[in-house]
Amino acid sequence: MQSPKKPKPYDNLRAEAKAPYRYFRWFIYVALGSSGLIGAIVFLVQIISGNDVRAAIPNFFLQIGVMSLMIFLISKDRPKIQS
Repeated sequence: MQSPKKPKPYDNLRAEAKAPYRYFRWFIYVALGSSGLIGAIVFLVQIISGNDVRAAIPNFFLQIGVMSLMIFLISKDRPKIQS
């Protein structure tokens, strides 16, 4: 029975050197993406209620664009799975 492979002492440092501030970037991406989600919900409710629809529609699509951009950046920043 094989024991799980233990990480070498410098593996974390090497990973951080290859992709500096990865977790900080993920935090920023998630924060901005969730802000876009909240904004999209607010503008969607405003569109549904019929209150100032002409101003709400571009803002709604802007929030959708922000969420899409954050999802794209998170997917590009994901670590590569090595086989």
